[in-house]
Amino acid sequence: MGETRPSISSDPALGPAPDQPWHALPADQALAALGVDPGLGLSATEAERRLARFGPNTLPEEPGRSLGRMVVDQLADPMIALLVVAAVVSGVVGEAADTIVIVVIVLLNAVIGVFQESRAERAMQALKEMSSPTAVVVRDGREQHVDASGLVPGDVVLLQDGAVVPADLRLLEAAALRISEAALTGESQPVGKHREAIHDPDAVVGDRRSMAFRGTFVAGGRGRGVTVGTGLHTELGEIAGLLATADVVRTPLQRRLARFGGWIALAVIGVSVVVFVAGLLRGEDATLMLLTAISLAVAAVPEALPAVVAVTLALGARHMARRNALVRRLPAVETLGSVTWICSDKTGTLTENRMRAEVVEAFRPSSGAGPEADEGGGGDGRGDGQGDDTEPVADLLEAVALCNDATLGSGQEGATGDPTEIALLEAAQRHGLDIGARVAALPRVDEVPFDSAAKLMVTFHARPEGDVVALVKGAPESVLPRCRLADAERARVLARAEELAGEGLRVLVAARAVLPEAPADTDIPGDLALLGLVGLIDPPRAEAAAAVAECLAAGVTPVMITGDHPATAAAIARRLGILDGGDEHVLAGPELARVSDEDLASVVERITVYARVDPEQKIRIVRALQANGECVAMTGDGVNDAPALRQAEIGVAMGAGGTDVAREAAEMVLLDDRFATIVDAVEEGRRIYDDIRKFIRYIMTGNSGEIWAVFLAPFLGMPVPLLPIHILWVNLVTDGLPGLALAEEPAEKGVMSRPPRAPSESVFARGLGSHVFWVGLLIGGLTLGMQGWALGRDVEQWQTMVFTVLAFSQLVHAMAIRSETRSLFSIGVLTNRPLVGAIAITVVLQLVLIYVPWFQGVFRTSPLTAGQLAIVFVVPLVVLAAVEAEKALVRRGWLHRRAFPQFSGR
Repeated sequence: MGETRPSISSDPALGPAPDQPWHALPADQALAALGVDPGLGLSATEAERRLARFGPNTLPEEPGRSLGRMVVDQLADPMIALLVVAAVVSGVVGEAADTIVIVVIVLLNAVIGVFQESRAERAMQALKEMSSPTAVVVRDGREQHVDASGLVPGDVVLLQDGAVVPADLRLLEAAALRISEAALTGESQPVGKHREAIHDPDAVVGDRRSMAFRGTFVAGGRGRGVTVGTGLHTELGEIAGLLATADVVRTPLQRRLARFGGWIALAVIGVSVVVFVAGLLRGEDATLMLLTAISLAVAAVPEALPAVVAVTLALGARHMARRNALVRRLPAVETLGSVTWICSDKTGTLTENRMRAEVVEAFRPSSGAGPEADEGGGGDGRGDGQGDDTEPVADLLEAVALCNDATLGSGQEGATGDPTEIALLEAAQRHGLDIGARVAALPRVDEVPFDSAAKLMVTFHARPEGDVVALVKGAPESVLPRCRLADAERARVLARAEELAGEGLRVLVAARAVLPEAPADTDIPGDLALLGLVGLIDPPRAEAAAAVAECLAAGVTPVMITGDHPATAAAIARRLGILDGGDEHVLAGPELARVSDEDLASVVERITVYARVDPEQKIRIVRALQANGECVAMTGDGVNDAPALRQAEIGVAMGAGGTDVAREAAEMVLLDDRFATIVDAVEEGRRIYDDIRKFIRYIMTGNSGEIWAVFLAPFLGMPVPLLPIHILWVNLVTDGLPGLALAEEPAEKGVMSRPPRAPSESVFARGLGSHVFWVGLLIGGLTLGMQGWALGRDVEQWQTMVFTVLAFSQLVHAMAIRSETRSLFSIGVLTNRPLVGAIAITVVLQLVLIYVPWFQGVFRTSPLTAGQLAIVFVVPLVVLAAVEAEKALVRRGWLHRRAFPQFSGR
């Protein structure tokens, strides 16, 4: 992302506008362009004038949605709109009970939806809260504490350890200054800063070492900088702008249900009009045909669907919470089941977010043999455990533990200081070094603090012998030239350091010298004795590789997107199995900036690792995948991740180590920050979508049966078999209670070994549509058969028998469709106890309608004899036999081959 800065060319009080980004300007030119003396700072009058000119150093608030707007959006859903029309029509023709029930359903669904929507977006507010409330500035020649919102371009700001950077600053001084930019760039380690200009004008944010950015914090040292960007004209402000432009993507379930609702609306209108007109042409009574048309409309509308889907998603959210995935927006529960690509941040999600000394290689000066690895510590024969010859390793670890400003405290939680230095102390401790005793035996008497230009640190320690030992640690290219080494030895050590760096490790070299006394001017000593090198890395989480493998087996492509160096990203990706070899799959931010959106869309599916990327590029990656029809999950924990989290179909934020900005932009929050938890959530999402499909299969088959019965009865010379109140009862109670219980159905076997469904896939895909047609026709045929049999024998209770056969046929169907392929008897009838209970309750309620006088009046039913009751219990078993036969054909590969590839070869 390029630096955006306020235009200063038209301000006569300032110098000429710079023609380069601030990080590329020498400090004196930046000061001249801003018209400020670094010693005096701005005057109070000039600061007020610039505040009026450039505006306050704040971010705009994102307006929230009103309650009325949320309610209107809920009612705009095609399915809900259809229910509202059905309620109005029912009221007009005098079916008050129907109207009341439908209105209650609509209101219940709206309440659930509004409750979820009321957890409004607060990303902008979280961004604002990241800013420092106060800042230390130089004005009128003296230091002052001012509200950070009052900072203006040209203000000279002082930075101290622990301070939050209040604006974008061009650094003027940097004394061992290290700034943690993880929330902004994704860089896992604090970045060393300096005042020298960066010569690359296109350097990415993480490489602009001469800058300090708003919202980051000082991890060590001190500095002074001149303000070059405030408010929206900061890197943080650009992210706020990206949040506003990120598209709000509808989930696959929302898109499917919207199409489904439209299809149902057309079917309702078409069938009702055909039946009404056909009846009139046959000379039927207009009132009777209107009642028939209304019955068809009520039969076609799945009244329970919105409520059952909402409750199913809520139950799924509860299951996910048990697996440490907190869902903030209900549709995200199902979206995970559609995910085809997971774009994951590296630090803290795929890795442990803590440095570890993985390679410790001691150098024995007397042998001249080069570095000697300590082989007792762990995998690959590399580590920091104890080897056969521990003295050189002990000397090396003592050096890096003493030339160190971190403290371990009491356990990991008590550790303070730079993560790299903490890792060095832990390595020494694991080796058995008594750090406290060594510190006491060799007290520090002087030091040369780490400097990002020199890339090393020196400490001087008094020895009991009266002399001083100088310990040095730093980058190989800085320390090795100061060591007593033959050229060949130096070349070998440097080559080894480069080899480890190529594996993604951060390599430090340690050396020492014994001096008669500490140098008076604390010069960096030469003629050092090389002790060895240490390779550090933020290691992958123990379970991450298995989770990546599970993703790949499930047809989900994992992608690493990080702000870290390409070599580090590639090394971790190879260990995890994300990168299968070579660097052809690694794309760095500067290269990505040169790729057009069209070209990116054509190559994005061949790239699995992105490094040194900025927030805008993360959005581009997500959009490129979406342009190819992919369903994208994006994980992240930093401010820099928030725009892409919002752009993705599902944003997944880190709950333990993430920022408020990321959490507010996401649909789901991981409570344990583990990539494996995302994979668990994908499995849960697939189960939930399967259960929603089972419910849609269930209600649409039942509704199809109702439509066939009501539609065909007049053509067969029989009266309308069902009243609207009967159909409404079946659609709400007979559909609703078992439908809710289907949400508790366990995952199908092999749910994570099949490819993800296409985001554009219809809910009727994979054999569901044909099932709805033929089983619905079967249920309708059984219903009409029951009607014809009863009317032929002048059975007075014929309508009650028809009503009950329809209801019980649907209950039997609910048990039969618990699996799309496995037999009910292999699953076990009692393995879904909520469903068994729901069916038992529904049967009891149906009997109440038949035998309780008050309900007989409302539902126009009549009590059945024992023989009639036995018939209505036995007839529906035909549905069970038919569905079991269908599943047997599927298992043999004779039906729905593309829907169930695991059976296509049999």
